[in-house]
Amino acid sequence: MRVLLTGKDGQVGWELERALTPLGEIIATGRAMLDLADVDAIRRLVRETKPEVIVNAAAYTAVDRAEEESDLAMRVNGVAPGVLAEEAKRLGALLVHYSTDYVFDGTKPSPYVEEDSPNPINAYGRSKLAGERAIEAVGGAHLILRTSWVYAPRGRNFFLTIANKARTGDPLRVVDDQRGVPTSAAFLAASTTALLCRRDRARLRGLYHLVPAGQTTWCGFARAIVAQLGLSVEVHAIASADFPTPAARPKNSVLDAGRIMRELGIECPTWEVLLDDAIAFHGRA
Repeated sequence: MRVLLTGKDGQVGWELERALTPLGEIIATGRAMLDLADVDAIRRLVRETKPEVIVNAAAYTAVDRAEEESDLAMRVNGVAPGVLAEEAKRLGALLVHYSTDYVFDGTKPSPYVEEDSPNPINAYGRSKLAGERAIEAVGGAHLILRTSWVYAPRGRNFFLTIANKARTGDPLRVVDDQRGVPTSAAFLAASTTALLCRRDRARLRGLYHLVPAGQTTWCGFARAIVAQLGLSVEVHAIASADFPTPAARPKNSVLDAGRIMRELGIECPTWEVLLDDAIAFHGRA
């Protein structure tokens, strides 16, 4: 199998490059090799490499900065996925794309399912929703995996921010009125690889939520990180109003992964179990 992977230098892409290697030839690209804001470059690379599968792990992920750079976020997150979908369809290839919980407004009191209507409340979410719709409009073979609160023991993310700050011994103040599902990049990579290993891979199509089981708040996530690190740092709960950000965040962005478990057999351990794995890796690094 020939796989074109974008975003190899990101936290999900880094894990994917390693997880996908047993499947065959992996053509992994970073921003230096492929700028997703450049439509012509996208078309040129896909036509040169002729992959059977395209895994798009590249994205504009700076949620707050996207409020000022909405045009760039839209080009990368909204336009580029549609171009990849067009090129994949031309080749008869499968496109795997990752989207976000931030396509929802957070007003639903229970976890979101795939059939719920999106209503993003920030520029980042709008750009990601545009990407989903662009892929669906092309109508080729595609798999859109919505996920949330992605972290890894490398890169720049909430997990590492809390771990590093906790080691100073100073008390932490963390928002406690936003709920979601922490999702490790390693889990996403392993799940994606499992899907691509299916004998009926040609039938893979559609939109699925892919997150671990359970839910928590940012404060709950921080407390779990501190506890698993064996530290005794105090973590104080605060309201979103006490920590204003340029981009609004949904109060509830919990995703329900029941469909991908039922239909595609993906196993979704609890987020706490996956955090243990990340902590163990972080300790070895």
